[in-house]
Amino acid sequence: MTEDDVLEILDVLGRAGGDVWIGGGWGIDALLGRQTRPHRDLDLVHRRDQEQAVVEALAAAGFTETLDWRPVRFVVTDAKGREIDLHPLVFAPDGSATQASPEPGNPFRYPASCFVTGTVLGRTVPCLSAEQQVHFHQGYEPSDRDRHDMARLREAFGIDTHF
Repeated sequence: MTEDDVLEILDVLGRAGGDVWIGGGWGIDALLGRQTRPHRDLDLVHRRDQEQAVVEALAAAGFTETLDWRPVRFVVTDAKGREIDLHPLVFAPDGSATQASPEPGNPFRYPASCFVTGTVLGRTVPCLSAEQQVHFHQGYEPSDRDRHDMARLREAFGIDTHF
């Protein structure tokens, strides 16, 4: 997944009226304003009430569903091997959101303040905040990619991470 791919996918979803925010490794690189490592996929959070429009727009762009773990997440992939990991959110009136988790009754929480912007190839893009990224990198054994990403956030923002 390249920087051009990220922008192309955001454009497809923007034309369809889909509100999305970049998470995961690309989200961290968007916060940093530069690509710091290769990425195999693109993590996006989206409004669950816009899911049909998001899925239809991606299907029209050649993506097909390859994994369905709804309501937690689902994955679409295209013939080029580009993979998008989609996470549906339900928004509250105050701008915060929740995402279903594998643990019923214990959803993932997104404070309104976590919906920020970063840049990809100099273009402003919606993404998740550094604090939210750190929050989601807890509770599991980190990979080398995770360690790399957290180190970049510590360097850029002086933010505490647990590894």
